[in-house]
Amino acid sequence: MPKSSVAAPNKSVFPISLGLIVASIVLLGLVLMPPLPGLSLAGQRMLAILAFAVIVWITEAVTYEVSAILITVLIAFLIGAAPRVDNPEVVYGTAGALSMALAGFSDRALALVAAALFISAGMTSTGFDKRIALVTLSKIGASTQRIMLGTVLVTAVLSLVVPSATARGACMVPIMLGIVSAFGLDRRSNIAAGIMIVVALSISIWNIGIQTAAAQNLLTVGFMERILGQRVTWGEWLLAGLPWAVVMSLILLYIVRKMLPPETESIPGGAEAVRRALAELGPMTAAQKRLMLVSLMLLAFWSTEGKLHSFDTTSVTFVGLALLLMPRIGVMDWKTLEARTPWGTLIVFGVGISLGTALLTTQAGQWLGDQVVHHTGMDGLSPGLIFAVLSLFLIVIHLGFASATALTSAMLPILIAVLQTLPGDFNRLGLTMLLGFTVSFGFILPINAPQNMVCLATDTFTTRQFTKIGFVVTVVGYLLLLVFSQTYWKLLGWI
Repeated sequence: MPKSSVAAPNKSVFPISLGLIVASIVLLGLVLMPPLPGLSLAGQRMLAILAFAVIVWITEAVTYEVSAILITVLIAFLIGAAPRVDNPEVVYGTAGALSMALAGFSDRALALVAAALFISAGMTSTGFDKRIALVTLSKIGASTQRIMLGTVLVTAVLSLVVPSATARGACMVPIMLGIVSAFGLDRRSNIAAGIMIVVALSISIWNIGIQTAAAQNLLTVGFMERILGQRVTWGEWLLAGLPWAVVMSLILLYIVRKMLPPETESIPGGAEAVRRALAELGPMTAAQKRLMLVSLMLLAFWSTEGKLHSFDTTSVTFVGLALLLMPRIGVMDWKTLEARTPWGTLIVFGVGISLGTALLTTQAGQWLGDQVVHHTGMDGLSPGLIFAVLSLFLIVIHLGFASATALTSAMLPILIAVLQTLPGDFNRLGLTMLLGFTVSFGFILPINAPQNMVCLATDTFTTRQFTKIGFVVTVVGYLLLLVFSQTYWKLLGWI
């Protein structure tokens, strides 16, 4: 037998990372420590599981999919052996705790994420996303300023119909690289670097503007329903987030052009390069036309929920998905969908919902909320200052997370518990939505958002360039949040 066909035992095949060791030590420490006053045993163990999850996610000790399985196992056995919060004479049992760990998989938010990812698969399989991008760019022009403006417009349009930030990044990068190449630009020129940084950061900006643009938004909506018993419609989210996204997009263009001054404003042959790329796609296919009709239908129903009809976003999205899978009138079959869907994302999303729900079921979230309120003096702050403090906290802690979905799973249920603990009459649903906006602030480090990493892989800019621009965008974006919170959002009644 050839030597290479047999794998020799090797301890490094499955190395135990330092992050996993630290997470395990913290987990055991919290499980074995004396009971915390006012907290149930199940609640204390949930805090231990939360700490384990946060450390594993921050250090990326294991993949997110593996971490989801580990969290499920920990909930099943650690909570399963703990007395019930509502009846301390009875333990949850592994079966009951496992049901708690899998509760997120029956949540409407997960169903909406799944449907959104499936529709995104239809976009990429038909090439409709690429056609949208090229058509939009062809209408803009070929100067440096217009190309960057076109990049933002393409991102905005794709955010409406491609409900995945990673998929939008994967669509945009090859198109923009092709344009850079067609223009004869050096990949390390300020123009090329600026274009790619605008792609990455504008995707995050438009995640805030459109509810269905990112998984973390849908997770936020899911927590709203489960914890607050209310939800924000697609249209209400758009009305609140769109103006901020538009203003921030213009600011982004200004910052990038100032910090990366283009070598030239005129790019000969630029418009021709876009037209040539569009011509190579050929005429619009029948499948793309059908997909366009379904997309327009979805946008129409999403934006008019609660005004012209009472159909919720999830149910309407599933109607669109069913049409796209129907024989003859659809655009893809199940095998195509199966191959293009990131199933691991759905697992992580479902367990993320379960983690947040379990924190509240065991009273751990409420206990943490009480501690935060009583030890920070936040109960004496106005709603505007509360938003300023909590949003700044999310922005800072996001530096340690490579996934906005993981950040939302870990922190948002606790912050909602903080809002519920605070005295006073203010819009807790509105503040939750606005904090959901802040979760998308993955501007500073390339690792803070998957689309950042996709753009970094083009080798058109350095991490140092990205971080310098991202820091300025973050500071300005945060200040713009505060301005909107005291003006426009207050006028809408969200704060």
